Amino acid sequence: MFLAQQTSGGGSPILLFLLLGMPVMLFLMMRSQRKKTAQQQNLQRSAGIGSEIMTTAGIFGTIVDEDEDEGTIVLEIAPNTQIKLIRGAIARVIDEDDEYEEYDEEDDDENAVVDLADAEHESSADADNAEGPIRP
Repeated sequence: MFLAQQTSGGGSPILLFLLLGMPVMLFLMMRSQRKKTAQQQNLQRSAGIGSEIMTTAGIFGTIVDEDEDEGTIVLEIAPNTQIKLIRGAIARVIDEDDEYEEYDEEDDDENAVVDLADAEHESSADADNAEGPIRP
């Protein structure tokens, strides 16, 4: 009977913190995700004809037509080359302020020659070192 009276009635503060903290963390994560989703949907709705966009697949192009009923857009990815996409495929709208480097073949050719020359130099140095140090 004496042992039954000594049981503690209060819970551990750590356990209480975990039980209350978990729903709060879950709520905050869900709220953050909802904000990101709303921002993405607003971005997709704001893109109109003439907007330069990047799709979720990484394709860049200009919107040339849209169908509000179907929720689709027609994207021109090259002169006289158009594809039809759902509006949800818009990952971002490219502003005039956004700067991205265009592919320059000349730079790649120059780097390839330099890289090739460096590779030949490194391979000959590795071959020399493979034989071991030269001793007099």
